[in-house]
Amino acid sequence: MLSIFFFILLSHACSVKSQLPQNIFILAGQSNMAGRGGVINDTKTNTLIWDGVVPAQCQPNPSILRLNAKLTWVQAHEPLHADFDVAKTNGVGPGMPFANAILTKRQSFGVIGLVPCAIGGTNISEWRKGSFHYEQMVRRTRVALQSGGIIRALLWYQGESDTITLEDAESYKGRLEKFFMDLRSDLQDPMLPIIQVALASGEGTFVDIVREAQLGSDLPNVECVDAKGLPLEPDGLHLSTPSQVRLGEMLADAFPESILSPTKASGITGNAPTMFASYISYFLLIQLLISLSIILTLTINFP
Repeated sequence: MLSIFFFILLSHACSVKSQLPQNIFILAGQSNMAGRGGVINDTKTNTLIWDGVVPAQCQPNPSILRLNAKLTWVQAHEPLHADFDVAKTNGVGPGMPFANAILTKRQSFGVIGLVPCAIGGTNISEWRKGSFHYEQMVRRTRVALQSGGIIRALLWYQGESDTITLEDAESYKGRLEKFFMDLRSDLQDPMLPIIQVALASGEGTFVDIVREAQLGSDLPNVECVDAKGLPLEPDGLHLSTPSQVRLGEMLADAFPESILSPTKASGITGNAPTMFASYISYFLLIQLLISLSIILTLTINFP
């Protein structure tokens, strides 16, 4: 009976550790990353609402977590950004179909942790180093790393707001690459994989200039997935739910096969002590359980 009790406690300790995300993905950008799939206008109230339709590719999975607005890991579900991009109505985005597609490709990949950071309507200048959105993203990522995981990639979909003026469109490439380099520097990961999306739509007339900047990035380890041609919602700006599913799968296809196996990689240097402390904590817990087992055994055998 005592042995059964000991192994139950030990199994629980191991299961708690196994549910911490080992593979962290940052989701950042504007509305199409936050997700507007299935967001429709309610004619009765003249407000935007989400239709609540969750495709099979977006269903919750115990191996997919998200860092919520309170900086706590919870099981991920649509809409991923509902408690983060709070000024807008959120629907289906590319994050859940991406994560499910990764786990379908490699079932032994481990627990995925999604870090929602996208904010609708933001242009690239609002993501510069020192800005509120940039610093919030870095802070959330650092909190996510405290669980002992590794950043696998930044998923970035943004630029619709930079198509309104010629100045913003022509400045986009320089601002984007500076943003990528600053983020890699602050996360102490100079080769952080970045998968960005080339625009499917825009708020202005200079979409082609921004798309050219996205498709022509000179930075290493930056992949670009082209969303052009994916069907849009009636507003002509946001991807429909089926398009978001397709985009998530395209992002998964672009994720480097070489790092689909969760081998050790160089991540943020400051994470190493946290990882070590995590392992020490679980080691001490196991030692405590062993000691408890011995004490209980001696108490029973030698009253």
